[in-house]
Amino acid sequence: MTIAEKINKLAIDAHQASFAMAKLPTNAKNDLLRAMAMALIDNTPYLIEENRKDLEAGEAKGLSSAMLDRLMLNETRVTAMADGLREVAALPDPVGEVTGMRKRPNGLMVGKMRIPLGVIGIIYEARPNVTADAAALCLKAGNAVILRGGSEAINSNMAIARILGAEMDKAGIPSAALSVIPFTEREGVLEMLKQEELIDLIIPRGGESLIRFVVEHSKIPVIKHYKGVCHVFVDATADFDMAEKIVVNGKTQRPGVCNALETLLIHKDIAETFVPRIAHTLSGLQVELRGDDCVRQFAPDVKKATEEDWHAEYLDLILAVHVVDDLDEAVDHINAYGSLHTEAIVTSDYNNAQRFIREVNSSTVLVNASTRFADGNQLGLGAEIGISTTKLHSFGPMGLEDLTTTKFIVYGNGQIRQ
Repeated sequence: MTIAEKINKLAIDAHQASFAMAKLPTNAKNDLLRAMAMALIDNTPYLIEENRKDLEAGEAKGLSSAMLDRLMLNETRVTAMADGLREVAALPDPVGEVTGMRKRPNGLMVGKMRIPLGVIGIIYEARPNVTADAAALCLKAGNAVILRGGSEAINSNMAIARILGAEMDKAGIPSAALSVIPFTEREGVLEMLKQEELIDLIIPRGGESLIRFVVEHSKIPVIKHYKGVCHVFVDATADFDMAEKIVVNGKTQRPGVCNALETLLIHKDIAETFVPRIAHTLSGLQVELRGDDCVRQFAPDVKKATEEDWHAEYLDLILAVHVVDDLDEAVDHINAYGSLHTEAIVTSDYNNAQRFIREVNSSTVLVNASTRFADGNQLGLGAEIGISTTKLHSFGPMGLEDLTTTKFIVYGNGQIRQ
């Protein structure tokens, strides 16, 4: 079989399996996930051995130490994968939930029922734990899933898939509901993105270049976010101690993630006091600042910012700093340069907080809290399949409910349309 034929068969089988998944009762899905978790623990030596093959190949290819670290599996990480499956099993099942039932003038009762999306394709890089995490979320939401991991993790991903698939077989659930593409050629991705009759949604997880490649070539709807240019606006009424903690946490806790702070906006009325204070604190934490002329007036050691800095997702200990005249300018700056990801305001003014929430066009907006909370687990979703900065059909961190859709359900007692 050609690669195109192999991918098409995977998609056909997943499509058929999705009907069985959609009918699976909650307790059966939960029992499956718990059995999968135990199987991962029981097969830890096998997983580590298969992962070693990927690590050796990665070292030979010259992968960075950071990439090798993301790729590595050990007992602690296998246990974390198993714990993740159990956590998903403990989440409420969104499938079958009925909402909005209302009675029409003709007596019809009309509502909506939450249902699985069908077949979800996930394309991702590096981390083998995504194989288990994504599978668990998709299966719990009643979907079938086709996973295409990065070539650097092929042995690890296939090993995880074999273990999880064996538990599906034992439970009498079609193993085609969980497939990992077993080869690394890029043609496999391209063929996967053509299966619009069989795959209902594509979710890419990785760097901006991967996501743009998927969007460019997909005939299937894509849930995506390209990057996270996240802002904090320190309003004139902000508590300085609070603002400093929020800025430091947003920038330095994990600078290489998409919800890290990249641009700090400061109200002009507090610039003379707050700019030198935050510059001193951040420079002590090895953060490089790039500021406008007003910032450099009060903190002369700050590098001069360029237009590119306002667009930048540094993913590093670098922060752009801009002084604004008022809330209007802060909102305008965010809407012009932001990436629809995450923004925060530090303020004690209730009206300014409410205006910021209403007017900022991003998927997560916070008041007096760090941008680092833009995460499914932190926001109470239990687990996260990704973050969407598109508005159809989901906006922001995505959990179980976002892997479902709704259909109208109508109860009548013989009504006909006149």
